[in-house]
Amino acid sequence: MRDLSWQQISSKYIIKDTWATVRADSCLRQDGKIIEPYYVYEFPDWVTAFAITKEGKVIVERQFRYALGQTHFEMPGGCVDESDATLQDAIARELLEETGYAFEHYEFLGSSSANPSTNANMMHFYLATGGEKVAAQNFDEGEDIEVYFMTIDEVIELVKTDQIIQSMHQELIMKALLRLGKMKYV
Repeated sequence: MRDLSWQQISSKYIIKDTWATVRADSCLRQDGKIIEPYYVYEFPDWVTAFAITKEGKVIVERQFRYALGQTHFEMPGGCVDESDATLQDAIARELLEETGYAFEHYEFLGSSSANPSTNANMMHFYLATGGEKVAAQNFDEGEDIEVYFMTIDEVIELVKTDQIIQSMHQELIMKALLRLGKMKYV
């Protein structure tokens, strides 16, 4: 197999802010061709969970997403903070902040990239089980989230009817359903 990797020749930040960090790189391909500018969007890594309460209900959130101007259902999660020692700590914190629930067990289900051609971060998926309400919601600035408790079949119906449009959340649901034995590869 050929080496298809690129070498970074130079890099400069176009914008560097809390939620928008973009750099322009000059890159050298293996065949000698220089690609410039190549824009890279730097985001923190993200975590999300298929979270099941002790009563067997799946926690689903509903919130407005400004960029699309639409309100949809999503799975709970958010950004990995510098204060999080591990990815599991990050999803436990996000679940507690957004839902008020703590969970007995976390199982890592894998990772994915929203767009590996431009985004420099990953989304990490978890199955969280044994959830119990222990606190009130404690939103980050800019968050306004409604929490719903659904059956697995109701979550599947949300995906089938395009009420969950976040593609990585759809992937999380697929991975969780596979792990729970509710879906099989054919």
